[in-house]
Amino acid sequence: MKSDFLCLSDWTASELDAIFTLTRELKEKQKQGIAHPLLAGKTLGMIFEKSSTRTRISFEVGMYQLGGHALFLSSGTTQIGRGEPIKDTARVMSRYVDGIMIRTYSQSDISELAEYADIPVINALTDSYHPCQVMADLFTVLEHKDSYADQVYCWIGDGNNMANSWINAAAVFGFELRVATPRGYEADSRIVERAQQRGAKILFTNDPLEAAAGADVLNTDVWASMGQEEEQARREADFVGFQLNSEVVAAAKADCLVLHCLPAHRGEEISDEVIEGPNSVVFDEAENRLHIQKAIMATLMAKG
Repeated sequence: MKSDFLCLSDWTASELDAIFTLTRELKEKQKQGIAHPLLAGKTLGMIFEKSSTRTRISFEVGMYQLGGHALFLSSGTTQIGRGEPIKDTARVMSRYVDGIMIRTYSQSDISELAEYADIPVINALTDSYHPCQVMADLFTVLEHKDSYADQVYCWIGDGNNMANSWINAAAVFGFELRVATPRGYEADSRIVERAQQRGAKILFTNDPLEAAAGADVLNTDVWASMGQEEEQARREADFVGFQLNSEVVAAAKADCLVLHCLPAHRGEEISDEVIEGPNSVVFDEAENRLHIQKAIMATLMAKG
């Protein structure tokens, strides 16, 4: 079992399945009002270099429900923001808290943090990956479809950290994935190559309707991610035709699920009628960030 949660490709399918099983158990206990203090007396240090709504709330509430405590650390009000070396921060925090969650830009920063920390480190988003989100997405599919394994997944939009994480997931779990991006916005070629070397079944295309045809799950994200705001106007022009709308939904299976990691720019990457439509499970998906992250934290931090 790994001691950190940095990237889905670091884990095996059976290890991640165990997290899904624990997620279901913890969610059911919460619904029934049954206490589950698996992390009683433990503290999670939460480092934020990027803004957040769902990530902060879900991790903070999750630690509370597990009987522990979460400590919010903004880079603007800590020594990290003033240039303290990551390896120093890692070693100091290891003497104060029981786990670290970080939401930042560079994957290499998280890797360095994990290298020098003596406690588990959880990736809550980087420019490269968003593994907690994809785990929540797959758990949502599992709830609605009874299985994630025999589904056809479609990603429409930017080849960003979410696309990269879906590519990793396809390699780990073995399901079929189709990725539709505009030309010039493809996913990281190194991640694609590693996934293909592991036998991932992935179709890459510049045609959203080709990707969506007969799909079980449709997924998208904003066209301009955090840190790309100055590219918004250019991206809006480049992404014409890549909206997840009723035409795309009609190309998929009638009972397809529509996912979006939020926040959504309605009328851009997804139409209002789709996100509010009968195929949308976007808010179940958002809720499941709480449950899946509780299972991840319990898996990593309940030891010792």
